[in-house]
Amino acid sequence: MHIKELGHVVLYVSDLKRSVHFYRDILGFPEVGTMDLGVNGAVAFSSGRNHHELMLIGIGGKPRTKHTPEPGLYHIGLKIGDSHDDIIRAHKELQEKGIVLEGASDHTVTHSLYIRDPDGNEIELYADVSEEWKRDPSAVLSPIKPLDLK
Repeated sequence: MHIKELGHVVLYVSDLKRSVHFYRDILGFPEVGTMDLGVNGAVAFSSGRNHHELMLIGIGGKPRTKHTPEPGLYHIGLKIGDSHDDIIRAHKELQEKGIVLEGASDHTVTHSLYIRDPDGNEIELYADVSEEWKRDPSAVLSPIKPLDLK
């Protein structure tokens, strides 16, 4: 067996409508369809790379409130561009929409903004700013530096 790519991520969410609003309307992730699962349902999203890259399944309950490291999913990375200017534009848009920035990092090959979705899942919004990783895959492990958001 050989993994060719990460195909999709499925998240259980406490409030499907609120989460759909966040991913579709705040982040601009194109919605491709819905499915009736009885009480809550599911919604799929795709950037067009494949049939779906994200699916949300409503299950009710309460969002996570603690953000301490523990086994399990740490964050989801969503590519939003190919330049630092794309990150600056996204930062401004997030501010205008009232989204709290959790952090910002320069990873050498990417520049990243970190936010949380309505259920407390961390989302990395990143732009590829270097193709150095294609020549040297270990570049992805470069020391993390603060990101200048100017």
